[in-house]
Amino acid sequence: MVPQALNSINAIFVANIFISDMLLPMRNSAPPPLTHRQLALFRAVMLHGNLSRAAEVNNSSQPTLSRELARLEQLLGYALFDRVRGRLRPTVRAQALMQEVERSFVGLEQVAQRALELRTHSSTRLQLACLPALAHALVPQALARLSAAHPDVQVSVVPLESPWLEQAVGEQRFDLALSESSEPPTGTTRQVLLQANEVAVLPAGHALCRKKRLQASDFALLPFISLAVDDPYRRAIDAWFAQASVARDTRLEAASAVAVCAMVAQGLGVAIVNPLTAAAMAGPQLVMRPIGTDIPFTVSALLPQVVAEHPLRAPLLIALQNVVKLLSLQ
Repeated sequence: MVPQALNSINAIFVANIFISDMLLPMRNSAPPPLTHRQLALFRAVMLHGNLSRAAEVNNSSQPTLSRELARLEQLLGYALFDRVRGRLRPTVRAQALMQEVERSFVGLEQVAQRALELRTHSSTRLQLACLPALAHALVPQALARLSAAHPDVQVSVVPLESPWLEQAVGEQRFDLALSESSEPPTGTTRQVLLQANEVAVLPAGHALCRKKRLQASDFALLPFISLAVDDPYRRAIDAWFAQASVARDTRLEAASAVAVCAMVAQGLGVAIVNPLTAAAMAGPQLVMRPIGTDIPFTVSALLPQVVAEHPLRAPLLIALQNVVKLLSLQ
């Protein structure tokens, strides 16, 4: 493009920004009537850093793109870009807006991909969300059983922490979710799979392995590996020992039950964790024992009510139930 034309475009862009800034006091508190095209062009400029490339990927022209951006700024009531030596520099507001726009476009791309799959019948993949601990201790065994009965099964496992897991399944983004929540999110039903209690894990050969059930006093002054401070099971475990006036040597802690069990297996101490992780990691180096109090551990399936039921959901639920029975934790 010749310099004169580029200068004209720059002049239009700057003039439009000036006009939009003058209109700033006139804006009201109602959300601006934005269009998808405006946001797409804004996103393109943010991603590519210049008008030329953004116009190219959107099959548009630089003057058109400049006018659309100016119109967007007028609707918003503030400038999105500063001109610095002929280049566009996003403002702080533009960067904040881009975060929201990107979330929207990622969701739209997921919808488009799903629409393509439905058109081509290229995927019947079940979307399963679960807590990270369950992805290690329960889901793999259930999937092994499911795969044996359905060799062509396709499942996507997405580990998520609470409350993001419950929010996602409530938004109908998964076909099935496994949670420790006692209340189903809106738009879902809850089916209890497992009701058990936390258990003690000990290094093989530890003196406490000789006992069939451990009391709080058995842990007195022993090296104890705790869960993270904000973990609800950690709080219940600490309350049990506090009530019994038992002091432990709690120099080690970890955010996951898997990590805690791994430390116990190395002889670094004893611990109390959920029974699924304990059962999955029990072996030559790790022994599990019941404890003398009830610290409930519940696993439930959360079933979305709005989306159509996936044909593999019922078989997977049966596989999960069979694994729980096999583990004899209930």
